[in-house]
Amino acid sequence: MKKFMDKDFLLQTETASRLYYEHAAAQPVIDYRSHLCAADIASDKSYRNITRLLLGNADAAWRLLRAAGVEERYITGDASDYEKFQKFAETMPKAIGNPMFLRSQLELKRFFDCDILLSGDTAAEIWTLCNEKLQQPDYTIRGLLAKANVESVDTIADPADDLKWFRKMLEDDDCKTLVRPIFCPDKVLHIESPEWENYMKYELGTAADIDISTMQDVRDALHKRMDYFESLGCRTADHTLDVMDFCLAEEFELDDIVGRTINGKGKRQSQTVRAQFQTAVMVFLATEYARRGWVMQLEYAVLRDNNSRLLADAGMGKGGDCLTDGCCGAKFAQFLNALDKDGLLPKTIVSSRNPADGAMIASVIGAFQGSEAAGKLQLGASWNFQGAKNGIKAQLAHMANQSLLGCAVNMASNARSVLSCARHEYYRRILCDFIGRLVENGEYPDDEALLGQLVEDICYGNAKKYFG
Repeated sequence: MKKFMDKDFLLQTETASRLYYEHAAAQPVIDYRSHLCAADIASDKSYRNITRLLLGNADAAWRLLRAAGVEERYITGDASDYEKFQKFAETMPKAIGNPMFLRSQLELKRFFDCDILLSGDTAAEIWTLCNEKLQQPDYTIRGLLAKANVESVDTIADPADDLKWFRKMLEDDDCKTLVRPIFCPDKVLHIESPEWENYMKYELGTAADIDISTMQDVRDALHKRMDYFESLGCRTADHTLDVMDFCLAEEFELDDIVGRTINGKGKRQSQTVRAQFQTAVMVFLATEYARRGWVMQLEYAVLRDNNSRLLADAGMGKGGDCLTDGCCGAKFAQFLNALDKDGLLPKTIVSSRNPADGAMIASVIGAFQGSEAAGKLQLGASWNFQGAKNGIKAQLAHMANQSLLGCAVNMASNARSVLSCARHEYYRRILCDFIGRLVENGEYPDDEALLGQLVEDICYGNAKKYFG
């Protein structure tokens, strides 16, 4: 029996262990998709206690606490930080097989040198140990990024954002981690939202200095904001949608959709109208990304805030999301083809929160690869619902079966806490175990130079080239 989380945990063969320690472990981290707060990094935030750092924006942890029957006041409510940590600790021993169990222990081990098993009985001891560490000067957010060997991190920003914190970091010689904005126009795409017209008029329109009333105005506003994002180092854009749709429309139809909705006359948009608008916006955005050399990240099969009671009580993004069957292969292929036929298909990473979509996505993107970049189109790993070992292994297998695993650009943490950067170690260990098993089964040569370069490229080198 192996010891719990020893130095070779998740590494099941000698080859896997060798690949991890000699080639993967020391590679810097390029984290190309996160939700880390730019203001926190710019101000080099320190943390009052471990709850603020570990559970401050942890929707996945909140879901587990609710599953354990914990009252909401200990999750997103008015309980003290220690009481919330105690409830989380009491829940963790029940989370056998859940990625949150291993990842929480890994975060405590790597950032706080804490090997104590998190439980209700040990909560007070771990609370004290971690909080004492957090008082040290190198336990600010920048210090924790350095501990995780993060070379660069891209983080989500709305097109209307003034990006002042990103600008401040570019001018700060003491900020050793490159922090870049991700252009995330999700609010533009959701024309069915009751907030859409106010956002377009008073946020995006104001930021772009454009009075939006036509489809071309939408394009012009987005173009101006992309220029601004690019001036501050942006190299990637992110889109999270419930369904993959493709429905072309004439310009006069799009003008009518925009005009009616922005004037409050299109509140209840039909699925067809919504699909027409989203298609027009996505085609425009993708062509712009291709011209700029940006990477387009797409994630589908996401239904937001499904629990209306939770939404009313706790607010948006508090653990009410779920997966759906949103990535239709035929629609997805039509979208890629519309871009590819004009030579305007950008480098693209596609993932679905539905694990059933992996093989389909891998097969579709295989039809549209190009010479602009090795692994121009990639199957991405979706962390929220596929972050466990089996989900990562499935993603690696789909890449290996239908594309080139050696061209993969590692993974993105989707981090909401800097501690989530430990997910890169979790991924790298699973990657090395996956490759190690192929070697020890005689399915790949045990060539140290070949294997070492392969692992180092997947963990770091490929992303360095892919994202620039």
